Amino acid sequence: METMTQPITVQATVNAPLQKVWESWTAPKHITKWCYASDDWHAPKAENDIRTGGKFSTTMAAKDGSVSFDFAGVYSNVKANSLIEYSIEDGRRVKIVFESLGDKTRVTETFDPENTNSIELQRSGWQSILDNFKKYTEGLK
Repeated sequence: METMTQPITVQATVNAPLQKVWESWTAPKHITKWCYASDDWHAPKAENDIRTGGKFSTTMAAKDGSVSFDFAGVYSNVKANSLIEYSIEDGRRVKIVFESLGDKTRVTETFDPENTNSIELQRSGWQSILDNFKKYTEGLK
C-alpha cells in the first residue's frame, strides 16, 4: 500500500459559462444528478449550505442497495463563482477553484488523500465524478 501526504489534483474544462457551472456544482437538485463515480452508483440525496461555515452532505449509494455512505463536511472558505474550500468529516481538506475561460470554465479540485485506497484509485474516482459533472452540466439547457 502506497502512502502519500501530497495532495491529489483532478481537473476538467467544462463547455459552459462560469455562472452555470457554479449553479450546477452547488445546487442540491443538480448535485444528485452527477455526484457519483460510476453508472452503478447514484446520489439519492444532497443538502448544501454553500457559505463559509455552512455544511453539506451528499448520500452516495450503490443502485443495487448493497452499500451507501454520506460524503459530508463543513465549508472553511466560499467565494461565489471562484473558490470552495472545505474539510470532510475525517479531517481531510479539499479545495476547488473555478476559473472562467470565456464560454468555458476550468474546475480544479485538490484534495488530501486517505490511507485506505491507492493514490491512483482515489485520483481516478474523483476524476470520474468530475467527468460526470462535466457531462451533466454541458447537457443542461
